[in-house]
Amino acid sequence: MPLQDEDALGWQPGMDFDRLMTTRRSVRGFTDRPVSRALVDEILAVAKYVPSSMNTQPWHVYALSGVPLEELRRRNSQMMAAGEEPVSDIVTHTPYVGVHRDRQVDVAKRLFGAMGIAREDKAGRDDWVMRGFRQFDAPVSIILTYDRVLDPGMNSFFDLGALCCGIVLAAWDRGLGCVVNSQGIQRSDVVRDIAGIPEDRVIVNCVAMGWPDDDFAANHVRSAREPNEAFAHFVGFES
Repeated sequence: MPLQDEDALGWQPGMDFDRLMTTRRSVRGFTDRPVSRALVDEILAVAKYVPSSMNTQPWHVYALSGVPLEELRRRNSQMMAAGEEPVSDIVTHTPYVGVHRDRQVDVAKRLFGAMGIAREDKAGRDDWVMRGFRQFDAPVSIILTYDRVLDPGMNSFFDLGALCCGIVLAAWDRGLGCVVNSQGIQRSDVVRDIAGIPEDRVIVNCVAMGWPDDDFAANHVRSAREPNEAFAHFVGFES
């Protein structure tokens, strides 16, 4: 049944969401062009309309740029290069196995192939890891947190995932590239100190954001997606 009062609801036929979704890719190389606070604010003003469980809107976003972001890069990279253990506010995934590991390896092969990093090139691989610790030198880092009072935070994780998707798509729609980059916040204690994040907020992940560098080969890599038949299960449909 079609939506009623379509104009009042804001829906319009032919809105080009499909193009936005299917052209988006992770961007890991950025130009030096700065991203203004006003543009980040505009992106957040759109992204905040994603679904939220019971309308709790549990998120607090910390947008870093300039000197604070450079300090975060320096300290995170220095500590991880020295072999320090990660410090995380959340329980992260165990090592991937099976088909999940296969997909992880597939995109890694695509990225290393594009960048000309051979399997035996330890220096090249190490440099790639360090790029991740530096959030790929993006001019903006969006750190996503939620209110700790909502723990255990399953619904909050779900909501932050939705907000993250909204941010990435709103940025892409404005010509900005992003990559969700947990390597860049391996030390939650460092992030908390630099960004001024209070203890009653849980640090979950971050988004590196900036203007894509078209000459950075990895930016032209697209991760593969499985056909619907591999993950979609239809029950009760007549056709």
